Formats: sequence, structure tokens, C-alpha cells
Amino acid sequence: MSKLAALPRDFDALLAKVPEGFSVSERVVEPVAILSRVSGKMSVALGGKRMVRGEVRLIEAPSISHAWIADGAILRPLPKDAPGLVAKCLGDEAPDDISYATAIRLLRTPPEGLEIEAAPDLLHSGKITAEELPPKIDIPGLHADLFPYQARGVRWMWETVNRTGGLILADEMGLGKTLQIIALLLMDPPENAAPALIVCPTSLIANWVREFGKFAPSLSLMVHRGAHRAGIYRDLQVASVVITTYETMVNDISIFSSFEWAWVICDEAQAIKNPHSNRRQAIVTIPRRKSIPMTGTPVENTLMDLWSLADFAIPGMLGDKTVFEVAFPDTLEAGQALGGLTDPIILKRRVRDVAADLPDRIDIDLPLELDDGLARHYDNVREATLEKYPVAGPLVATLQLQLVCAHPWLRTPDAALVDWDDAKIVTREDLPLLTPKLERTVELLREAFANGRKVIVFALFNRIGDLIRTACKDFAETYWGAINGSTPQEDRQTIIDDFSAHDGAACLILNPKAAGAGLNITAATVVIHFTPVWNPALEAQASARAHRRGQTEPVTVYRLFYKDTVEEVMIERSAWKSDLANETVPVSSRDAQDIRRALAISPVKP
Repeated sequence: MSKLAALPRDFDALLAKVPEGFSVSERVVEPVAILSRVSGKMSVALGGKRMVRGEVRLIEAPSISHAWIADGAILRPLPKDAPGLVAKCLGDEAPDDISYATAIRLLRTPPEGLEIEAAPDLLHSGKITAEELPPKIDIPGLHADLFPYQARGVRWMWETVNRTGGLILADEMGLGKTLQIIALLLMDPPENAAPALIVCPTSLIANWVREFGKFAPSLSLMVHRGAHRAGIYRDLQVASVVITTYETMVNDISIFSSFEWAWVICDEAQAIKNPHSNRRQAIVTIPRRKSIPMTGTPVENTLMDLWSLADFAIPGMLGDKTVFEVAFPDTLEAGQALGGLTDPIILKRRVRDVAADLPDRIDIDLPLELDDGLARHYDNVREATLEKYPVAGPLVATLQLQLVCAHPWLRTPDAALVDWDDAKIVTREDLPLLTPKLERTVELLREAFANGRKVIVFALFNRIGDLIRTACKDFAETYWGAINGSTPQEDRQTIIDDFSAHDGAACLILNPKAAGAGLNITAATVVIHFTPVWNPALEAQASARAHRRGQTEPVTVYRLFYKDTVEEVMIERSAWKSDLANETVPVSSRDAQDIRRALAISPVKP
């Protein structure tokens, strides 16, 4: 091809000096632009399309400027304007390194007179491409052993984002999207002048901070929110990674958009699926080199969800929003056609896809933070209880604080009672229904339900189930069931059978005291501990309802707890009691120590 490339580009000029061993056909061949992937880059070549004995053959020209092809030893002309058509399509882009957005634009709207063909591997889904990558990766500074699917995921993201500038990470819950993003950032640690920006719901701030501290302590971290956040953009350029909330990002968009970020990563990216929302309109104005929306549910309601995410990841990839709406109505056919364009930039794997890599049980602790108003309410309850019950105060106060952490609307008629299973709901306008813990639970349920999963939620207080269902009122066609101390023994198995037999998403809300033993609920593959317990044996028995003989899929177990509250002490105590090396310490002395610490810490920020 290199020798041919030196020949005249115009076919008429070529006729004057036909190379030795070649003959000429003057029959014009149908032109085609051939998209392919070479050395990790996307390229376009000009070629001709011929039908030979019923089989389509694509033959590349020596370059995009040559208006002819060499079909074996026969030189055949292309239309004279074919090189100009290709050049016009590319604009200023080099033919051997075109953007993914340009490739998709060409596939969607080929120029008149020029067919567009894609190489077979060009539009492979992210999942298929990732599976072909090596299962190990060495990342300096990463304090974690990645599962093979995670190593492949990081490799795929690195190769894809450097080629396209963006992608969508849509792995199912429990597969470690956060860890994969942290590993990706360590591949080329951001500098303070152009840090990585992570935007997430308030309820996920504590988890991101915890995961970075655990897995990538070498990356400097800044949390931008609250009263003491940065006032000018240079105050953001002091760390490798800046974490903020969607609300803060919108409020402070003027400083976030004042310089170019190395990365902008959106966790729970369904928050920017509505292209008309303030969040979506604000975040797309932030200058960035690379973009990654993270969500286990790329399409929840309409195909416009996917347009919004893809357009954030790779601006302009799917064209103008109004044109997209006409081209891709909410039909099955349109969805399949759209998937062919977006699958190559989406990594979406389900637990069952990578089950061989996973342990039978995945345990995930999710730390949360009380917002300022709830934190002050927490401290007020503690002080009022200690003042009202001077003798039994410490024990009563820890119980009251557990109730506050479960939900601030829960009340008990007698605070001195030890068993509060039947605490009542008392609505308060100054305290929200959607607390950080309830918000996180709703998001976990949303993703689980979108994937047709069945979920068990364990909560010590029976009315928590009512609050969860109120927060999830928009989830249609979901089975809801509950078992607690007031559920007749003879009705419990029927409830479980109905839950297991339901075709689709289902949620069973259980009190671990009533349903923590003796029940087999292997239809569930997600377990959420909404309220911690002091006794790890009770929690283990509860989790074993789903994770036991007969379970054919990995079970993901989440424990939700508030940092700097009685719940954090309960989580630590649970881990301590599970550690056989500490059996020599009397439990009673640990009890007193735990209660003292639970009453000493405060979630109120100084």
C-alpha cells in the first residue's frame, strides 16, 4: 500500500502511469468510508464497495485523498468527489485519530453519496471488550487486590477514556464501582492544578472519603461543602481529588467552571438524567478533559436518560437533543439501535456475569453522615435524655439515639422501655422524611429493582418499613412484604413464599429479632441492614436468611450506619466481638466502654 500511496491521487492522472503488473477498469466503484480501531485509536479510511459472487467486499484506497482502489491487480476509480466528502466529514480531525463522537455522527448521518461501514469490533459492547483484556493489573499506590473483572474494568476504562474522553460505568451494585474509579485515578494521579472532581449525593460523601483513605492514601483529598467551603477557584486547586455534592456544585458553579478539571465523575448519575434539571445544566458547563457518569441504571424511564448521560460523557456524541428525540422514540427498535451506538462506551456487568470471580457473600459497610439539622437534633436528644433520666440515663440515651439514627420521626411512649420494636411515627415538619440513610436505602432499592433483584431489609423498628415504602411510592410492580414480632407464626412462610414466587423485583422488610432465624429466603440476593445491632450473632443469623445452602448467586450484604454516632460504635463493637483474638477481654467491661464512647462522640461539625 505504501508504494501505491506514492502514485497520483487522481484516477485520470493515474491512467498516464499505470504501474507495471496492474490493469485498469474504468467502471466507477461505490465509495465507502470504513471506520475501524487501530492501536487503540479510531480511524477512518476511504474505500470502495464491491459485490463479488454474492459477497460484499470493502477495499481501502491508499489514503483518504486517493480517488481509486487497488482490487488485487486491477485499479478501479472512485467518484472524483469521494476524497472531498471524507475530508469535509472530518473537519480538523486526523483520519487516523478521530473522536468517538465523530464516528457515531458518521454512522448516524452519513453524508450524501458516501456509505459508512464499521469494522466488526468497532461497536463491541464495553462488557465484551473488557472480557478480552488481561485479568491482572499493577497500579502503584493502590492498597487493594482487584478481582479479575475489576482489573479488566480498570483496563477497559483507561483505554476507552483515553480514546473517547468519556464513558459510562454501569456495573451492578456490589461490584465495586467506587474502587474501580479510585484505581483508574491512580493510573495517572491528578495534579492539584487540574484535580479530579467527584460529584455525588450527600449520603455518599463519607463512603468516598473512607474508600480513598483505605485504597489510595497517597491521593490528597478535599471535601467541598458546608459553611467552610472554598470561596474562590484557587482554593479548590489544593488536592488531587475534590468531592462535593450535587447541590453544592449547582450553588458554586461559578467557581467549579473557572478552570479545567482532569476528571469530572458523577456518582449516582441518575441525578443528571433530566436534561432540563439545574444539576444537568450546571455540570455540563464545567471544563473537563475526561468525564464518567456512574450509575447501575443508565435507562430508567426513557431513552432520553441515556442521551443525557452519553452527552455528558462525550459531548455531542448523540447530536442535538431535539433531533435525538425524533430519531429515537421510546420503542424497542429504537432502543436496540441506540444500544448499538452507546454500548461501546458503557461498561455494564451484572453480579451473575462475574460470579466466578466473586466470593459467595460480599459485605459492604456504607458510612453515612447526618446533615447539620439532624446532627443538632441528635445532640439535643442525647442531652435531654441524660437530664431526664439521671440514673438510667446512659443506657436510655443510647437507645434513644439508636431511634434517632433509624429515623427522627420515630417515637416511643416510654423512653425507659428496653424493647422499642413498636415505636410510633410522629411526623415533624422540621425534620425530613428523606434522611441520608433513607435516601441511600432508596437508591440501593432503585438499582436492585431495576435489575429485577429481590431484597431483604432488616430493621429493628417495625415502622421503618412504612417509612421505606412511603419513600419508595413511585416503584411500581414491586412486591412488598414484612415480618416482625406481630406477624402470626403461621403466616410467615406464606409471606416468604409469595416474596419468592413473585416474578420480578421484591422487598421483604424484617425485624431481625422476629425473622433472624429459622427462615430460608434464598430468593433474595441483596441484604440491607438498615439499623446496626449490638450483637453480631443476631446480625449474622439475619444475613444467613439469604446466604445459605440453596443460594445459587452471590449475596451482597450492606450495613448502613452514621459516622460519629452510636451506630458507628455498634459497628465497631460488632467487629470486635467477631474477633476471636479479643475473647480474653470481659464483655461487660467492653459494654461500659462502648456506652461511654457512644455518648461522648457527636456528629455535629465544629
